[in-house]
Amino acid sequence: MKFVIVGYGRVGARTARILQEEGHEVLLIENDQEKIERARMEDFEVHEGDGSSEDAYDGIDLESVDALGGLTGDLNTNFAACMIGKHHGCRTVLRIDEDYREEIYQKYADDVDEIIYPERLGAAGAKTALLGGTFNVIADLTENLQLSVFEIHEDAPAVGKRVSEVDLPPSGRIYAHGRSHDALTIPLPGTELAAGDRVAVIVETERVDGVREALLGES
Repeated sequence: MKFVIVGYGRVGARTARILQEEGHEVLLIENDQEKIERARMEDFEVHEGDGSSEDAYDGIDLESVDALGGLTGDLNTNFAACMIGKHHGCRTVLRIDEDYREEIYQKYADDVDEIIYPERLGAAGAKTALLGGTFNVIADLTENLQLSVFEIHEDAPAVGKRVSEVDLPPSGRIYAHGRSHDALTIPLPGTELAAGDRVAVIVETERVDGVREALLGES
């Protein structure tokens, strides 16, 4: 898939790296020279300019982009970037800080596909939203939850089951799935699990053993 990330700061950089590591094409929009140089050293394609201006997107075929994330620290820039992406049919993800009032959130919520709070979700949440995942799966992450990855072995009870059929503890949610050595991606409910697959699950810390038993048959 192809993504445009506006802003190579703390959130944008981490999100871009995760997407790149999973084999996706990532294009960056940035106007800070130090960040531009750092991004290019990490082999990213960077388009210099202000993400709130259409001129910054010259040379990018936005019609071929799957999603655009406005992930700078400036809400107005992020929103303008999302509106540019929306105009070209991109899925749009808007970064907003948690200290904004509820009416500010409501003002922007209807115009974009997803709003993320980096303080709560971090880069994993931004990536999930860009990929079209279910936002509520990770919207309430706290220190009581953890993300664990399990590899399904041949004798595991989960082999042959669909994702929607796995009997996880009440707080457990399958966040991502990958075949053998493939990158983890958002699974469909009907995705059937096979030996060698990897499954990432978000669950309350004290219920990890229940997930292990449901997936692997191990207490």
